Amino acid sequence: MAALTEEELIQIRRHLHEIPELALQEKETHAYLLDVIKQMKQDYLTIREPAELPTALLVLVKGSQPKRTIGYRADIDALPVEEETGLPFKSKHPHVMHACGHDIHMTVALGVLSYFSEHQPKDNLLFFFQPAEESESGGKRAYELGLFSGEWKPDEFYGLHDNPGLPAGAIGCLNGTLFAGTTEVNIDVWGKGGHAAFPHQAKDAVVAAAALIMQIQTIISRSIDPIQSGVVTLGKVEAGSIRNVIADHARIEGTIRGLTQKMIELIDQRLAEICHGIELSFGVKVDLGLNQGGYWPVENNPELTANFINYMKGEPDVEFIETKPAMTGEDFGFLLAKFPGTMFWLGIDDDSSLHSATLKPKEEAIYKGVTAINGFLNYRMDQ
Repeated sequence: MAALTEEELIQIRRHLHEIPELALQEKETHAYLLDVIKQMKQDYLTIREPAELPTALLVLVKGSQPKRTIGYRADIDALPVEEETGLPFKSKHPHVMHACGHDIHMTVALGVLSYFSEHQPKDNLLFFFQPAEESESGGKRAYELGLFSGEWKPDEFYGLHDNPGLPAGAIGCLNGTLFAGTTEVNIDVWGKGGHAAFPHQAKDAVVAAAALIMQIQTIISRSIDPIQSGVVTLGKVEAGSIRNVIADHARIEGTIRGLTQKMIELIDQRLAEICHGIELSFGVKVDLGLNQGGYWPVENNPELTANFINYMKGEPDVEFIETKPAMTGEDFGFLLAKFPGTMFWLGIDDDSSLHSATLKPKEEAIYKGVTAINGFLNYRMDQ
């Protein structure tokens, strides 16, 4: 169904794989995407390069009888990973790799866009090639910069993420939260240093931090509904300089994961309360820093997602798999909090995990993904 052939899409994907760039640095990627899009039929297309977010790219496809504007998002940045795939088209940029499969995401979006550049859709379609998903909250930036206003405002938004654990080309989804929201946790405990032999003259930051860490572990076990899911992981602790000096400072760094924004806000609240309690108990000062940015839970819209799943289940050429929530983060969650929509999986069948230096997606997933999405969008526009 795509105007671009399967072989052309594979070649596009391989070139994108060779030129990975980090968040907000995607200049070469942007230029290549623009070049591919400008080679498409332009009759229905309006291309926008926002100066406020210069590596972003938006394309509006004018519908013939528009009732709505349907948004489709593809993220374009890569990760600071040294590639170890041995592929002939491996990354040309040292220490940077499309280890999360955003090259697949972009290629599928180009395939869908090329089809609708040749076959005018009934509704308007908005394609958003988004920078800075892996860090810097690109979706949130775009929203707060006002990029989705006027004719560029979607009534509903869709996007995919590749999944190594699903067969190549399979579509996975669930009605509910697909990805957890994430929040960075930074805690500084400030006490009073002193000699190890005179602890009563000091305020031990290590002891206070140890008590804080243990109390934080009770948030999930005692403040969260056991039927729901949340995670608080404290992965880094630093304190002290020598064995016989009581430390005046301890640093704790970690992460929160939650399946709803309400749950994350509850965990945030309990963290703040526990930190205040430690201040009172140990006579120390505790500075709590929480940074969520745009990494909200990816909460799929119930009605739109049921419609999406019903289509995919009923399509004989689509292998649909109902999936479970994942505790990984995705900044599409912020956009789904602002616009109703659905995120879904595209299977890429690989033994390596996402963010792995050896990730090698099966390329037959690309054309199958394009075909499934084209079919769904045509189905949606007939409703």
